[in-house]
Amino acid sequence: MTRQERADHVLKRLGQLYPDPPIPLDHTDAFTLLVAVLLSAQCTDVRVNQITPALFKLGNTPAKLAEAPLEDIMAIVRPCGLGPQKAKAIKELSGLLLTKHQGQVPASLEALEQLPGVGHKTAQVVMAQAFGEPSFPVDTHIHRLAQRWGLTTGKSVLQTERDLKRLFPKDSWNKLHLQIIFYGREHCTARGCDGTVCEICRTCFPERQKAKCNRKA
Repeated sequence: MTRQERADHVLKRLGQLYPDPPIPLDHTDAFTLLVAVLLSAQCTDVRVNQITPALFKLGNTPAKLAEAPLEDIMAIVRPCGLGPQKAKAIKELSGLLLTKHQGQVPASLEALEQLPGVGHKTAQVVMAQAFGEPSFPVDTHIHRLAQRWGLTTGKSVLQTERDLKRLFPKDSWNKLHLQIIFYGREHCTARGCDGTVCEICRTCFPERQKAKCNRKA
């Protein structure tokens, strides 16, 4: 298979498996999504969804979280890991949204990336899921799968992002990054698949399976 043929197979198969993938982080608007994605760094979506109800009860708008005591925010988000940094970023970005963006989350990748605690991946998730702008957020898990499936040889998530954007139609990006995440969690985990176990790995690289069988013989 060529790289493009592998990409075409991935797109078709993931479309069959996950025709309408949900956004895994609970939220009600662009602001609560932004905060949830920020909290998800080095933390599971399940844990974030357990924590955000209490946080959004404290404040679910930039105005309310900008006024909330930092200690109260920190006490809630601490189980996510990096609690002090995340709490400070949430309070500071809430204030900046008020002073620079009329209390609204900006629909601009560049403006989002200038907010405290908001990196490139977080900004792309918000652009994709809150505003419907074509984006392809690549985290370490998508980076790993793209390498395993022979879709990139990139050494960084940014290079992988560029490679994936070249391989897949622009109108598939927003859904596809979620489909890859769900497939990776359910079928192609870091420990559960070594590139020869799951269906996509076996289809994209049947020679790996043969080599594995020969080693066991």
